[in-house]
Amino acid sequence: MTPRHPFHLLLPQHFRSLGRRALHLTRNEHRAQDLVQETLLKAWAARDSYRPETNLGAWLFTIMRNAHFSDWRKRRREVQDVDGAHVRALAEEPTQDHVIALRELISAIARLPQAQQRPVVLMGAYGFTLLETADACGCAVGTIKSRVSRGRATLQHVLAHDALVRTRGDPPAVNRPARGAPPRAMLDASPTAMRRAAE
Repeated sequence: MTPRHPFHLLLPQHFRSLGRRALHLTRNEHRAQDLVQETLLKAWAARDSYRPETNLGAWLFTIMRNAHFSDWRKRRREVQDVDGAHVRALAEEPTQDHVIALRELISAIARLPQAQQRPVVLMGAYGFTLLETADACGCAVGTIKSRVSRGRATLQHVLAHDALVRTRGDPPAVNRPARGAPPRAMLDASPTAMRRAAE
């Protein structure tokens, strides 16, 4: 940080916006307060990694978002399952049709332009709002709305084309080494892998 703009003076300017975003993410006032505190602690611990030319609000929101989803995953692992129904559901193997459909979708997403791919994944896979996606991508809400709309239209076209190709007896696109083929992490389709691929 430059002497003119020390970190500890810039940070309080974002307290109110952090509170609003935390409440929007958690939908719970107490969790929102905890999330803001955790975000500020993590930001302070990582203050040496912050660069003055970086948007501080976006940098703080990235820390908040990562902390929120880390806590969300932890709470999901601690889900109550008195009768074992949740465990049985997790143990069920996906059908072959579901696996094929998922791979085809991932392959289609991988063929999107990068500018469309990330917002489509953030909103479709992680449930981000337009505002959250715009913050994560560093773009205006209108820009994200346009990119997501074009990306979804492209996905529909690609999936329809691949389905038509399959009916003609050609190998499905997901089995062909097409350019922009998805990385192995996306094919695994775990939440962590999908998040890494989106970032």
